[in-house]
Amino acid sequence: MEFCEKCGGIIIVQEKKAACTKCKAKLKKIPKIELSEKVEKKESIPVIKEGSETIEPIITMDCPKCENKKAYFWTLQTRATDEAETKFYKCTKCGYTWRKYR
Repeated sequence: MEFCEKCGGIIIVQEKKAACTKCKAKLKKIPKIELSEKVEKKESIPVIKEGSETIEPIITMDCPKCENKKAYFWTLQTRATDEAETKFYKCTKCGYTWRKYR
């Protein structure tokens, strides 16, 4: 934003003409407006590929398919907020996934 040197009003540029909004002084030289922005490089977020690594906790739970004793678990709110969350399990051996409602 440019300001008038005489009165401090705002300079408006329209159709290659510049004038002050306060004192209506017309400028011979159109002010060149330059914009700059500092961009900081953000750290990248690692993405975990499916099947390469899991981050869910492992608990003791019988798999209904292979009867393995260990399973990953996570929870999601799949129904209304006033109802309990759904708990999902995934077998560490065969990869079978099942859920239990509370």
